[in-house]
Amino acid sequence: MNSTANNRLIFLGFIAAGFTNLFGMLAASEFFSNSAFHELSPEVFSPFGTFMVMVWGLAYLAVAKQAHQLPAICFVFAFEKAIYVYTWVIWISSKSDMLPIIQEETPLLALFYSSYGLIDLAYALFFAWVGIRALQK
Repeated sequence: MNSTANNRLIFLGFIAAGFTNLFGMLAASEFFSNSAFHELSPEVFSPFGTFMVMVWGLAYLAVAKQAHQLPAICFVFAFEKAIYVYTWVIWISSKSDMLPIIQEETPLLALFYSSYGLIDLAYALFFAWVGIRALQK
């Protein structure tokens, strides 16, 4: 893959990550109105925490065009995503038995809590890959 195609892929990956954070939080929290969303993991997804996830999304969008030249920020983003993967592993290992109950009441909420760590893992690996590529240039 040539440099232009790689840069386009990186740009689109950062745009996807930004929109995932922005619209994912709005959808899962039902525009901050679903108290169960916040109560299931108040350490991570309090209203403030949810808002801060959206701020991270804005950061991804802000550097999308230059990300292929910014290894340090890519590694910061990869580390940030790894922290969310860690919180998800802790949550899923201690509370996954709640998912069927959540599924009956709010399927979107169950989908979010059952998968956000896997999505964040994919983005963590993507950000790390971009950081490594940027270092190699």
